[in-house]
Amino acid sequence: MTFELSWFELASALVSAVAVWLTARRHPWCWPVGLISVVAYAWVFIDARLYSDALLQGAFAAFIVYGWRRWLNNLGDDGRVRVAPLPAHEALWHMGLGVVGAVALGAFMHYRTDAALPWLDAALASFSLVAQWWQARRHTAAWPLWIVVDVIYVGEYVYKSLLVTAVLYAGFVALAVMGWMAWRQVTRARPVLEIQLK
Repeated sequence: MTFELSWFELASALVSAVAVWLTARRHPWCWPVGLISVVAYAWVFIDARLYSDALLQGAFAAFIVYGWRRWLNNLGDDGRVRVAPLPAHEALWHMGLGVVGAVALGAFMHYRTDAALPWLDAALASFSLVAQWWQARRHTAAWPLWIVVDVIYVGEYVYKSLLVTAVLYAGFVALAVMGWMAWRQVTRARPVLEIQLK
C-alpha cells in the first residue's frame, strides 16, 4: 500500500474541515463552504473509484442548498442556528431508509460497476445521507451518527491509500464530538441524542 500526497486532496480536506468546524459552531456559513468541499471531493473519490462516495457528494450538494435555507430561517438572536429535537419515530424511519439505501446502492455498485469496496462504501454513503439530513434539519442526533460513520471511513480511506482524507476523517470524528457536546449544551433539558420519546 502506498500513500501519495495530492495537493488537490489536501486543499479539499482543509475546506471540508473548515465546513465541519463551522457546523459544530452552528454557523450558517458552513453550508457554502461545504458546497465547495463536496464539489472538490467528488473528483477525489472518482479518481479513487469510490463511486458511492462520489455520488454522495452530489447528494450532499442538494442537502447543502436545503440546509442552508433551513438554517437561515431558524437563526437565533446570536446568529447561530437553533437546534431542533428529533422524534423517535422519525429517527427509526430514517435509519430504516438508511439500511434500504445501503443494500440497494451496494447491490448496484457490486454488480454494475468496478467499485473498489461496493458494499461498505454504499453503507457509509447511505448513512451519511441520514446524518446530513438530520444536520440540515438541525438535529443533535446527527453528531453521534457522524462519529460512527467517520470512524469507519477512516479505515476505508487508509485501505484505499487516501491518507490525507483518512486524517481528515479522523479530524471529523474529533469535530463531531465537539459538535455533539456544543449542541447538547444548547439543549441540556432534552434527551441525550435529542430524540423526542413522544
